[in-house]
Amino acid sequence: MEIEEHQIESWSETGSSGSRSTRVGFSGPMSGPLVSNKKSSKKSARFKDDEELVEITLDVRDDVVSVQNIRGGDPETALLASRLEKRPSSLSMRLRQVSQELKRMTSSKKFDRVDRSKSGAARALRGFKFMTKNVGTEGWSQVEKRFLDLAVEGKLPKTRFGQCIGMHEKEFAGELFDALSRRRGITSASITKDELREFWEQITDQSFDSRLQTFFDMVDKNADGRITQEEVQEIIGLSASANKLSKLQERSDEYAALIMEELDPDNLGYIELHNLEMLLLQAPAQSTHITTDSRVMSQMLSQKLVPTKEYNPIKRGFRALAYFVEDNWKRIWVIALWLAICAALFTWKFIQYKHRAVFDVMGYCVTAAKGAAETLKFNMALILLPVCRNTITWLRSKTKLGMAVPFDDNINFHKVIAFGIAIGVGIHAICHLTCDFPRLLHTTEEEYEPMKPFFGEDRPNDYWWFVKGTEGWTGITIVVLMAIAYTLAQPWFRRNRLKLPKPLKKLTGFNAFWYSHHLFVIVYALFIVHGYYLYLSKEWYKKTTWMYLAIPMILYACERLLRAFRSGYKSVKILKVAVYPGNVLALHVSKPQGFKYSSGQYIFVNCSDVSPFQWHPFSITSAPGDDYVSVHIRTLGDWTSQLKNVFAKACQPASGDQSGLLRADMLQGNNIPRMPKLLIDGPYGAPAQDYKDYEVILLVGLGIGATPLISILKDVLNNMKQQKDIEEGMVESGVKNNKRKPFATNRAYFYWVTREQGSFEWFKGVMDDVAEYDKDGIIELHNYCTSVYEEGDARSALITMLQSLHHAKSGVDIVSGTRVKTHFARPNWRSVFKHTALKHPGKRVGVFYCGAHTLVGELKRLSLDFSRKTNTKFDFHKENF
Repeated sequence: MEIEEHQIESWSETGSSGSRSTRVGFSGPMSGPLVSNKKSSKKSARFKDDEELVEITLDVRDDVVSVQNIRGGDPETALLASRLEKRPSSLSMRLRQVSQELKRMTSSKKFDRVDRSKSGAARALRGFKFMTKNVGTEGWSQVEKRFLDLAVEGKLPKTRFGQCIGMHEKEFAGELFDALSRRRGITSASITKDELREFWEQITDQSFDSRLQTFFDMVDKNADGRITQEEVQEIIGLSASANKLSKLQERSDEYAALIMEELDPDNLGYIELHNLEMLLLQAPAQSTHITTDSRVMSQMLSQKLVPTKEYNPIKRGFRALAYFVEDNWKRIWVIALWLAICAALFTWKFIQYKHRAVFDVMGYCVTAAKGAAETLKFNMALILLPVCRNTITWLRSKTKLGMAVPFDDNINFHKVIAFGIAIGVGIHAICHLTCDFPRLLHTTEEEYEPMKPFFGEDRPNDYWWFVKGTEGWTGITIVVLMAIAYTLAQPWFRRNRLKLPKPLKKLTGFNAFWYSHHLFVIVYALFIVHGYYLYLSKEWYKKTTWMYLAIPMILYACERLLRAFRSGYKSVKILKVAVYPGNVLALHVSKPQGFKYSSGQYIFVNCSDVSPFQWHPFSITSAPGDDYVSVHIRTLGDWTSQLKNVFAKACQPASGDQSGLLRADMLQGNNIPRMPKLLIDGPYGAPAQDYKDYEVILLVGLGIGATPLISILKDVLNNMKQQKDIEEGMVESGVKNNKRKPFATNRAYFYWVTREQGSFEWFKGVMDDVAEYDKDGIIELHNYCTSVYEEGDARSALITMLQSLHHAKSGVDIVSGTRVKTHFARPNWRSVFKHTALKHPGKRVGVFYCGAHTLVGELKRLSLDFSRKTNTKFDFHKENF
């Protein structure tokens, strides 16, 4: 064994960024400036032993030494490295000491117990705890308080132990209770407060050895110091149950045999504490590996992202305003223009009626009512345009207007206009009913004289006169229908969030929203009639309601006719139906002739067996190069539930190893049932289709929100295969697809966060294809299962160990069943953006998100934060239907 020592002038790390390394904490003053006048250098110590090479890179600043990088070695190397992080009198002397330690390690076959409180491996395993951020964070005082509430005759029953310490998994808490009781010889099924205090001190012990012993005791049921395969299988089942991994629980015997094969090579039939310890030390050391290009760059980036406090409120407010305008200038100018037009129309009509004879009788009531009516005409015409999807798709795809017009916000703008209509209806109706009509009823004959050309020779004597007239009943009917549609369109009604009695429950939901929204046909007809039979305007050219509505209504009618014609023309044949875990229905249909689309777009689906009128939007999950069109539909609402039931009756259950529960493509013979008829309409533009404009894309999907992003992944993968074929000369470069938009994307990061293990089956094939064909690492996949506790939690520790073993042996992840290794809990989104910014300095990254609204704010804020404080720019896009 020999030691090499050399000087490195630059601050960049030795070794390539792609090399695997284990890093430990940095000692010394890291909060100070990056550039120091003090003497600093980097030194690398290389330890050779036969074929193995261990390289430790040190960052030396005067008398402060930190470990910069470790290449090679095992988790125990981190211990030796940590011993260098001191104030040495002589660096060379310290290196010699480490060399001697390495020699001792390589000569010893057994695992040497060391002080893990100082080792890098122990720091990586600080998370191996029973008490985490989800359990027992309150401290003993809160546990003691709960004990007083839960105790029965001064003792805490085993069944309430988990609730008392804050652990919700009753089975896991019960096993923990038994393990702690065995250690103390307690045979009772209940404990006193003093005994609970002892339990609490042990499971919150900061010593890694103590926590490891507790975990070992949970597995070692007979307390003989040995763990058999049956005991391993039982704890695997317990851990799988605590983490809601049903499929892992079903294969617990197979996984127990795998652990025994790894830890008991001599077939002794048992494993001991040190075997389990080695397994625990290996898995987290791998999972906590950080793959940043440079630790110094990482520190620099972190310092830049620390918010600087501005104490001057004027400057702080101006900066916030500048940021707001910079981020929302498209929305601002559109809304400002809309408000300006509404204000101008209101003012114009207000002034016009102020100079008419009716003003002397009805006063400002009639001017306000007529001003509001004029804005109503405009908004009733304008509200149709954001839902003309074909027109918007054409404008965003074929023109440059998208640079100034926020087409992605069409539905939000539709809602804003609806709010403006509600205000206009309120002002118009209130002014008429509570102000100018009462004033007209109470006028004298002399005052009424100028009103005779408008209201007749006889003055109206009660409200009924106004109600029974055409203007009256049409106006009231319009208000009622608008109120119904507006109410049922609210999220708490449309998504069935309110707890209502069953009879009323049927009147809410998406079906109720859909049908009530289509009352607009009646509303528009009555609106035209109402605008024609006016009291105060008799000339036809002054009745301008139909003039406002003519062009938008014709455009919308053409859109609906195009949809009807296109959907009938593009009849599709069902190729495959599958129902996956999580109530997801996958439909593969034939691609109609001439049907062209881009990844990220969506289509409308109609099933006459469910409803002949309803059309529902779903993201396309197939790629443009596929010979079929697929959608994945999660059964959350009434329509989707009925659709699943219709296909369940028409298809046969899957058999053997077929994926999903239903397979339409496997049906054979003469007894094939009639398949429901499907119509599709589209494709329609969506924010995700702009991914081709970016060299680097960051795709984030929550649950079923991954559907448009999967299509993008498949398209990137297909393009990658096509480019490879061209390079190998298998396909000519002048292919037919050269008319497509140039493919700029050369790096993709995909983060999929889902709650259920079964969800990974939805896109298992895509994951495996990416893992197989993406040899150059163009696509980086990250799957997260939130039902599993974060790495280091005692409830998921065995899952982490088993995952590392199984993936190393077979290349298949035990959680997802794919070749992509699954992460546990939720991602640290700041770290995700930081990783991307470090990898792609100076680039513009497209961030595309589809999923629940809860994550929109955080992702958007991080995109803006990193764009302003780094030279990597993040453009955030959210899917809207």
